[in-house]
Amino acid sequence: MNDLTRRDALTLIGAGSTLALTALANAQTAGAVAPSTMGAAFRGQHQPKALPFDPTKLKGISEKVIRSHWENNYQGAMRTLNQLEVRLDALSRDKEFPAYAYGNLKREELMRTGSVVLHEHYFFNLGGENKPGDAVLAAIKRDFGSFENWEAEFRRTAISLAGGSGWVILNYNLHNGTLHNYWAADHMHNAPVGKPIVVLDMYEHSYHLDYGAAAAKYVDAFMLNINWEAANRRLTNVQKAGVLLAEV
Repeated sequence: MNDLTRRDALTLIGAGSTLALTALANAQTAGAVAPSTMGAAFRGQHQPKALPFDPTKLKGISEKVIRSHWENNYQGAMRTLNQLEVRLDALSRDKEFPAYAYGNLKREELMRTGSVVLHEHYFFNLGGENKPGDAVLAAIKRDFGSFENWEAEFRRTAISLAGGSGWVILNYNLHNGTLHNYWAADHMHNAPVGKPIVVLDMYEHSYHLDYGAAAAKYVDAFMLNINWEAANRRLTNVQKAGVLLAEV
């Protein structure tokens, strides 16, 4: 094992995942890496998606928060994911790099992937009005009894995460074809297999500049800005594939 790889491993073991990522990013830029032989999954070429709405026109969520969230948290996760993919490609060819240290990086890859996916769902289900209809409203009534039941449970799940970190996801469960509100932490907890229909980011970076510790006020604002057309489109698209994907 060369000295650079040995330092990577020691960092992973002794300093935890966050410092490890910093060390690996520095290592990545310090020297040349052989061209990838692993294909698109390891190219580190993810690009951010533009905001699909005017951030000055949301109700109760400021442009400052949205732009900070989009630029720093979403794009930060994507930059880290790109670094991880390239580094994993290089380390996959290092036969002496320890498997347990490689596993820590794979966990970080999963977290950053989940962060990118959920942030994109979050931003793309903002910018609308709280007027659900069509297929998504019918499915909510079927699986929760009423829209009011769904909203109350969605809000309660969100408040359970206040002051901490995580996501609330109205999820279409492809295994049984039903909607369910899921509590998700670390960007990567969800019932297999599911498609996010409505996603709420409850990490404090989503609301602290606007509301401080008053997370419930942020949840109120989020509910006023849900893009139900996007939610309906997600549901109808996933239902088309649901029959085949639900097979065990």
